[in-house]
Amino acid sequence: MFVPLTEEWIEMLRYTLMRLGIFAGCFVVVWGLVYTGIVPRGFGASNGIWMVLLALLISAPISFVVLRKERDRASIKVVERVDRMKANFEANAAQEDDADDAARTQGQAPQTS
Repeated sequence: MFVPLTEEWIEMLRYTLMRLGIFAGCFVVVWGLVYTGIVPRGFGASNGIWMVLLALLISAPISFVVLRKERDRASIKVVERVDRMKANFEANAAQEDDADDAARTQGQAPQTS
């Protein structure tokens, strides 16, 4: 199944790739620090997990500050899309209500007392 690349998808993809890039850079720095012995290694086979967690811990605040404009731009696109979807939903609901009201009025016979 092919998903068309809309502007919202492109903005989110750009933000995600930039975030992954910051994480990869932090991981390389952490790996270098562990390799040189500046930062202690993990216990046994946990060294890889230790480096990933440390890189995540370092990259999160960096991403939060550095990618603020990208995150805001992406969130604006998402909000616009949600607003369009809400408007379409309300329009469809109103159209359905009108059709239902019309069907009810046509089905009613004039009442005689």
